[in-house]
This record gives sequence, C-alpha cells and structure tokens, in this order.
Amino acid sequence: MSIYREYDIRGIYEKELNETSVTRIGFTLASKIKGPYVAVGYDARSHSPILFEHLVAGLNAGGKKVLGMGLVPTPVNYFTNYQKWEVDGVGITPSASVMITGSHNPSEYNGFKITVDQAPFFSDAIYALGDECEAMDFIPKAEQREVNEIDAVTRYVDFIVRHFSHLKGMDTKIAYDCGNGVAGVVTENIFKALQLQTTGLFVEPDGTFPNHHPDPSEEHNLEDVKKLLADDNDIAFAYDGDADRIAVLTHKNNIKGDMMALLYAMKMDKPTVVGEVKCSQVMYDELERRGATAIMYKTGHSNLKVKMKEINADLACEVSGHIFFKNRYFGYDDAIYATLRMLELIHDGIDLDRELAKLPKVFSTEEIKVKTTEEEKFKIIDAVKVLLQNPPASFPAIKDIIDVDGVRINFQNGWGLVRASNTTPVLVTRFESRSQEEALVYEKAINDLIIEAQKSL
Repeated sequence: MSIYREYDIRGIYEKELNETSVTRIGFTLASKIKGPYVAVGYDARSHSPILFEHLVAGLNAGGKKVLGMGLVPTPVNYFTNYQKWEVDGVGITPSASVMITGSHNPSEYNGFKITVDQAPFFSDAIYALGDECEAMDFIPKAEQREVNEIDAVTRYVDFIVRHFSHLKGMDTKIAYDCGNGVAGVVTENIFKALQLQTTGLFVEPDGTFPNHHPDPSEEHNLEDVKKLLADDNDIAFAYDGDADRIAVLTHKNNIKGDMMALLYAMKMDKPTVVGEVKCSQVMYDELERRGATAIMYKTGHSNLKVKMKEINADLACEVSGHIFFKNRYFGYDDAIYATLRMLELIHDGIDLDRELAKLPKVFSTEEIKVKTTEEEKFKIIDAVKVLLQNPPASFPAIKDIIDVDGVRINFQNGWGLVRASNTTPVLVTRFESRSQEEALVYEKAINDLIIEAQKSL
C-alpha cells in the first residue's frame, strides 16, 4: 500500500510497479472513469514505455480505450483533457488522463499522476483504489489492445506559440536547463518558432539523469545553469523531471514560487491567488495591499488545483516552483507555460530584480525536514496543537494560529510552520522573520515543542 500516496501513485520499478500491480491499477482505475477514452503519456525513464503497456492492458481489460501520446511532459498530458481528438472520424475529449512519471525522484522510481473529469484523482480516491488493487486475486487480461496514437506534443506546441506570438524575436538572452527530463520534448520547438535567443543544457531526455538530479528546488542542481546565466545571458530557467515545476534565476535572485506569483499577478486585474502554507507572508500582504485576494491553503499540487477550481482563482503557487494559471489558461501547473509568462513580463518592461527589491526585507529559511515515521508524523502534529493551547512561558508571543495544513504560528515579526509531509516520513518546518536572529528564535521554540510532542506519544 506504500505506493498509494496523497497526490499520486509512486514506487520502485519491478519491485513495486510491475506487470501485476500496474495491470491491476489500470483495471481498477477504469471502473472510476465514466467515458470510454483515457489519454496516457510517459516520461523519459527507461521503464516508462514498459509500464505504459502494462497500464494499457489493465485499462483495456476494464473496458477503456487509450489515447497514446508517447513521450511528453506532464503539462502536455494535462493539456489533452481540454482538447478534442479525432478517433475514427469522431471528435472526442478524454474522460481522464494518466501521466507515467517518477517526477524528480531517482531513476529507479516511477508512478502515475491521474486526472479524471479535468480534476485531480488523489487522496482518499487513491487510497481506495489501492485497497481494491490489493484485494484482487487475479491479473486482468484484455481481449485486444486498443490504443489510438495522438500527437499531443504538436498540438501543445502550436497552442503555446500562438498564445505567445507577441514575444516573437524578443532580444532577451535566455539560458535553460531541462535536466535530461522531458521539458526538452517541447522547449526546442517552442523557442525556435518564437525566434528566441536561447541556450539549452541537458535538453535530450535521458531517464538515467546523467548530469544532475532533475529537481530545481535543490540549489546544487542549479550550478550548471547558473554558470550559463553568468556567461552573457539575461535570465535562466530550470525544470524538474516531468516539467511541472520551474526555477527562475536572474543575476541577483533565485526567484521562489511565492515571489513568482507576486510578479505574475502584476499583470492581472485584482486577481484571486491561492498560496500554500509555506509561502512568505510578504506574498500574502503584498497581494492584499494591491487589492488582490490572497488565500492560504494546503500544500500539494492536487490540493491547489481543486481549491482554484472551487473559488475560481486566477493563479496559485507553491514555493517549490509549481505555478498554476487559470488566468488565460486551464488551471494546472505547467513549467513551460510559466516560462513564457515570465518572459512576457520582461517583454512588457518589468524589471524582475527591481520589483523584488521593493518588497519588505525578511529572512526565510529553506524547508527544514525533521525525520520521523509514517505512523507518528500526524500524531506529532496533533500533539503540537495541544501543547500550543498552553505554551511554555518562554515561547514567543503568538498572534494567531493557522491550522489548514499542519500548524502555522504567526508571531509579532514573523511566523513558523510545522506540517507533516504527505509523501515522506518527515515533518517539514520553515521560519520567516524580519531578522535572522528572530527566525532562529522561532525555529528553536518550535523545535523544542516538536521534541515535547514526540515525548508525549
């Protein structure tokens, strides 16, 4: 059951994701989908095409026909849910899509990101799917293989080029790093069609990731593109393994997702923006100051997509680089689309570094992870909440507490967060204040509380 996660299904190839388990997943998933067609694509890992065949076998056995799109970025997979595709002379829109990807995990991992009726299939739905698969005592067999190939890449590239045709020939010098993930499947054609001045690193998809790990939220994975940026380029972008997360680098800043949201929102009229609990208070305060509506919600790409749809938000973000546009787009996280929207800001005369320099100065830590167990992580959070009802006398004065996802404690000059990761056996903490010294005070106070909570279990 460990492969069935909060946001997706993820495990080690052959050991956990094999012909038996994947065929059962496809067969069981088919019963959750009303319409006849499911669009399926895969990332650059060597075992992704093998898992595609197993998944197709299960979906076909469950009565579903597959629209096969081959090697694609995850955003292209999402994109197929909003398009009509011709099959046997009839235009159809898929009822669901599955992206076979291990995202930024090591090369032995793989998994499935599932969309049903243009909405994420996640949380309790995935856990229930897992229960059904684990209870099966047979391997489903399809009478015949039903796959219709579709050219999702060309359709997506044409859409992006058309949408951003006003950027054609802009003179900004652009560096980018695909990390040997699947971003390169579309970036080259888009940049070429728009006649942009680009230099790419590790563009060729290679699921062994021979140059560096494809996770742009880790600073050491950005060393190569930083060197390229310094070598006569104006801006740089980096992508994770399946191209739904982005890093944006200038000569002065590594712009995190919450600060990207502030920049993107500059060109929107009083937008509604959803952020996660790890986002800087600067983002929320500045959006409100500009007349926007800022909503704090749970971490996780599936959670944010659902919340956006619920309140009809224009934009959402995670600090890690998931950026979701409903404004002029479909409401899912797409690092390629986010690249063009950032270039659009530059094209429109916005100096990214100058705008960031105007913001209040705060000290923010990176995510700090505290190892625990799957069994204890949520119990610790509950225990911390109890302790906060009567905190120690030495604990910094509390303004208020937000418990939408873990515990975010607002202090006089900053905040501290502790939440349980939904995907790994860790607690995630983050701290922000007007000074580094104060942030460290918050960090120590909350870490002491975590230790007390662990003792109480």
